[in-house]
Amino acid sequence: MATIDYSHMTPAEKLSLIGEIWESIEADAIPLTEAQNAEIKRRLDTLDDDIRHGIDADALEAEIDRRFP
Repeated sequence: MATIDYSHMTPAEKLSLIGEIWESIEADAIPLTEAQNAEIKRRLDTLDDDIRHGIDADALEAEIDRRFP
């Protein structure tokens, strides 16, 4: 198996390469595991309740700023 010499790359370049490789993978090329499917089902089952009790992004950011000045 051939390897790529990435030792000369900056962290930003490596992350960019990872992104390019990730984006090149077709969505249905790798099937989800049973655990992943179960987690998606669990999240969908609680979605409506989560939305009712959630906060918007601005409120979340304000809360984070308050807790971690």
